[in-house]
Amino acid sequence: MYQRVGAAAYKANLDNTIALANALGNPENKFRSIHVAGTNGKGSVSHILASVCMEAGLKTGLYTSPHLLDFRERIMLNGKMIPESTVIDFVQNNQKIIELIQPSFFEITVIMAFAYFAHEKVDVAIIETGLGGRLDSTNIITPLASIITNISLEHEKLLGDSIEKIAKEKAGIIKKYTAVIIGEKKDSTKETFLSKAKETSSPLVFAEEQYAYNPHGIKDDQIDLELINLNTKAHFKLSCDLAGTYQGENICTCLTLFDTLKNELPISKDEILKGIANVKRNTSLRGRWEIMRKEPYMVFDISHNPVAITYMLEQLKSYTYNQLHIVFGMSDDKRIDDVLNLMPKEAIYYFAKPDVPRGMEAIKLQQNALTHHLMGESFVDVGEAIKASELNANKDDFILITGSAFVVADAMHFLNQ
Repeated sequence: MYQRVGAAAYKANLDNTIALANALGNPENKFRSIHVAGTNGKGSVSHILASVCMEAGLKTGLYTSPHLLDFRERIMLNGKMIPESTVIDFVQNNQKIIELIQPSFFEITVIMAFAYFAHEKVDVAIIETGLGGRLDSTNIITPLASIITNISLEHEKLLGDSIEKIAKEKAGIIKKYTAVIIGEKKDSTKETFLSKAKETSSPLVFAEEQYAYNPHGIKDDQIDLELINLNTKAHFKLSCDLAGTYQGENICTCLTLFDTLKNELPISKDEILKGIANVKRNTSLRGRWEIMRKEPYMVFDISHNPVAITYMLEQLKSYTYNQLHIVFGMSDDKRIDDVLNLMPKEAIYYFAKPDVPRGMEAIKLQQNALTHHLMGESFVDVGEAIKASELNANKDDFILITGSAFVVADAMHFLNQ
């Protein structure tokens, strides 16, 4: 299972996924879809798209990964998780096929989602890639459009050791004669995407050339933005219940998608604005600058690579507090030194290993952190780290829990208990 184990579980081809799909009557061809890839923001973009489609009255499937508390978070229909009985029935009914093909956890999950969406006759499904694009198990769909949010260095051993190589892998989701929206326009990746779009005769749009945004206000439970349509020069305001200001880029990408698909998905401006305003309410998205409590503030954020950490720390600057406490853990296969180099040195750290095999040992993380002048103690698990941070924090302090989706998941389990 890639989520828990890491690279050892990665399958560098689509053979198993194609075999499973064929055995089940190719469910991926029985519904319309939008495909979303990218290094950062693809989860938020997927949830925003789904929320808008739901507000428009469309029967909407949503496939994302990883999950935080419940496996069924990965497969949702109109904001509701796939029923437990449906998961059980799928595995039981297809046990012989699964034993014959020997697919990975992720490959089974993808086909389960496609079969569920086909059976439920969804109007549209938003499909997020798991890792990369070209060889990702989700890449057997023929979508209405493809989105690539942005590119930065991550999973280099699997995707390539340069921005250009990773961009080429992500560009693998671009299909013939199918529109593609690129969220971030970068000199290092632009030519890769333009070349692939030309090769596949696919119309390509850079979201940064369509919309710009300015933060108009930051509150605990939402952001207010002023959007500018760069083509019409029209200005308009909107709110989003995802509190991170970095969501502005994701919103611009989603607006560009709906402009591009205005004939295939005729959705009104009001429905788009309502969908953006109610993402958490409609789709239950969690772990993106999620404020759990106040006095002291406690925030969960799944940022786990340098670009995401940079955005997260920029958001932190909008808060006033006395002392910063950071409960921190990482997966062993991440860009550890690049991340640690960004972390604030004035914080008190509580290092913990997330409860997955690929989690970095807390003592190892603490030792690495020391070389970057980050001071703190290591703990046996995330729960113990949170306890210590709460004991040390005063009501005017700030507790940030971050570094990995798995750290956030462990924190949620701990607080639920």
